[in-house]
Amino acid sequence: MNEQRINLKTRTLVLAAILASLVTGCGQDAIFGSDGSGASASGPGPAGSAPALGAAGAFGGFGGGAGMTNQGISTVITGAQGQPVSIGTTGASTTMTGFHSNTVPYAPPAGCIYTETVLNVGAVSGAINTDAPPPTVTCPNEGTAATKAIADQAALDALAAFNALSPAARPGATDPGANLGGLTLAPGIYATASGAFLITGSDLTLDAGGNANAVWVFQMASTLTVGAAGAPRSVILAGGAQPKNIFWRVGSSATINAAGGGTMVGTIISSATTTFSTPGNVTITTLNGRALALNASVTMVNTVINVPAP
Repeated sequence: MNEQRINLKTRTLVLAAILASLVTGCGQDAIFGSDGSGASASGPGPAGSAPALGAAGAFGGFGGGAGMTNQGISTVITGAQGQPVSIGTTGASTTMTGFHSNTVPYAPPAGCIYTETVLNVGAVSGAINTDAPPPTVTCPNEGTAATKAIADQAALDALAAFNALSPAARPGATDPGANLGGLTLAPGIYATASGAFLITGSDLTLDAGGNANAVWVFQMASTLTVGAAGAPRSVILAGGAQPKNIFWRVGSSATINAAGGGTMVGTIISSATTTFSTPGNVTITTLNGRALALNASVTMVNTVINVPAP
């Protein structure tokens, strides 16, 4: 009799364990893109390793050969870990407007100042790398052959990363639908049949599931639009996700929170323009990442860019 009771108790415990494991497994699939098998606790996941950014990794903004424009007095481009970061263009220094670097003391009208006014002031913690001429007589070490060479290398490396993020280089994307707002996405490669991604209506959450090395790649044949009229949106990180491991490959232009406000996350590499906010908006728009436009300008209004360490 005692032996029968022991056997019955053992079978009950085994059944309870099986049921508990089934309930846990069902809960894992709440994260879109997760197959329940999980990635390595230290590996990058199904998207593969982050692409090498090379010289472009030190840039918070890059405006191809067209330059960059800032409006407003609250724009700051700096390193998230305190490292100095650059902005630049392969074009002339005159294509950069509304910025100053900190390679020499900033004491207007002296300093490395790029067409700032009292209403348009953008602080860059590192250098501004462009072609000639130097922006001011008090800034002889920018707008030189050396800074042009740095910009040229950044352009080449940004293009290489853009190609390394392509569907040809990274096939097998999951289609979550065109609007990413309100979704929680596991690490992986994402693309949509429309060729464009939106984040509207609600924020996007990226959940690393405890893996700080997890990588996300978003592939767009055309545009990226974050936010709608009067309704900025943000990217929320969860489960140890890191800005340095999130990449947006944009086939044409990117528009980030035209209404002002919100926090975008990741490195945006666009073929055409990348635009933050619109003139007249005083609410700060934040990017925890980089804005690298290959063939056009980057335009920002009261924008804070925090560049992660490579």
